[in-house]
Amino acid sequence: MKAFMDKDFLLKTGTARKIYHEAAAGEPIFDYHCHLNPREIAEDSRFPNLASMWLGENRYGDHYKWRMMRANGVDEKLVTGDAEPWDKFLAWARTMPALIGNPLYHWTHLELRRYFDINEVLNGESARAIWDAANEKLRQDPEFSALGIFKKFKVYAVGTTDDPADSLEWHEKIRREGKTSAKVLPSFRPDRALNIEKPDFAPYIAALGKAAGRNIAALGDLLGVLKDRVSFFDSLGCRAADHGLEYLPFRTSAGDEGVWEREMESLFAGALAGKVPAAEQAESWKTFILTRLAAEYYDRGWAMQIHLSAVRSVNSRALGLLGPDTGFDAIHDHPVSAKLARLLDYLQSAGKLPKTIFYSLNPKDFYPLATIMGSFQGDLSPGDVFSGDTSPAARHAAPGAMQLGSAWWFLDHRDGMENQMRLLANVGLLSRFVGMLTDSRSFLSYPRHEYFRRILCNMLGDWAEEGEIPGDFELLGGMARDISFRNAQRYFEIP
Repeated sequence: MKAFMDKDFLLKTGTARKIYHEAAAGEPIFDYHCHLNPREIAEDSRFPNLASMWLGENRYGDHYKWRMMRANGVDEKLVTGDAEPWDKFLAWARTMPALIGNPLYHWTHLELRRYFDINEVLNGESARAIWDAANEKLRQDPEFSALGIFKKFKVYAVGTTDDPADSLEWHEKIRREGKTSAKVLPSFRPDRALNIEKPDFAPYIAALGKAAGRNIAALGDLLGVLKDRVSFFDSLGCRAADHGLEYLPFRTSAGDEGVWEREMESLFAGALAGKVPAAEQAESWKTFILTRLAAEYYDRGWAMQIHLSAVRSVNSRALGLLGPDTGFDAIHDHPVSAKLARLLDYLQSAGKLPKTIFYSLNPKDFYPLATIMGSFQGDLSPGDVFSGDTSPAARHAAPGAMQLGSAWWFLDHRDGMENQMRLLANVGLLSRFVGMLTDSRSFLSYPRHEYFRRILCNMLGDWAEEGEIPGDFELLGGMARDISFRNAQRYFEIP
């Protein structure tokens, strides 16, 4: 029997071990999509205790863990309530033995080992010693500030998630003061500008106008402000937009583009006056704004990320008590194929299809996403961003411009990652995959990149040992390095 999580954890063959230890393990981390707080980075924040870092506080924290604690019968006071940090940590420790088979069991122990050099198994009995040892390091060790963690884990770049109305003052401070070699990049997340059916739409538009220093009274004003905000984000190093969509919209007007724009002008005026649009009108609005923004992304060489198939806050009582993003979301099952094909075709026909990464929370979407996107790789214009041509057309023609995003959220476990990568290998180019991201609010999440790399290398090692691919270390090690880091570096054009 092998030791629990030894140095060859998840690496079942000699080839896998060689690829991981000699190629993938040493690569820097490009965490191109996360939810870290830029202020904590700018202020080089330290963390008071392990419960604060692991579980969060004030209903802002790790909803992965919160869901499992609830499933294990833990009282909500110990999950998101006002219990003492030690009591919350103890409740998590006592949940750990029930998590066998869940990726959180692996992640938790990886974090204890990689951050704190603690190799004990976490449970109710070991909790006090682990709590004391970890907290001592948090108090004393300079590695346990936000920037110290970046340095320890060779974080090359992170992409935070930022609203167009954000001042980006903390991003400006990070760039101005230059305290870290890690590149901290804003990402443009305009969901609230698309959600015309939401009750806070009109107040949000007012706030967006205030942030831009302009009054938004008509559709033209909004389009101008969004374009200006894209330019502002671009000036601070933004290389990606991100859209969180419950479903993929595509609905245009029965008339031409001019008719569609006039319809949207009227719809926007009604929404500012408090009128709630019909579902079909809301979908037309989402399509209109999404396609106009996509053109802006294309012109700047940004990647457009689209996250699909999450149904949010399904427990209305919990939403009322705790608010959103507290662990009550699930996988949706909207159809995707027809509207995806029409959206991409619309943008390609207009000559404005940006580099795109599609993620879905529902694995049923992977084959449609991968095969339809595969129909839009390349471009009629010559050029290759890797050869130095940085025109928009060349960027779209670059290898792997259209990406099937990594296994996300409920899918970022071993089975989910393997399924996503095997499917991509079967119908696309696994070798061009931009790899893992944390999608996390926590500075303790970087071992997820290690977890992913071990799974990737084990899969490549299995194929080689079975004679399915050449046992060529230069080939396979280069591929592992690319997927671990270098593809993302090239894709987002961050030298």
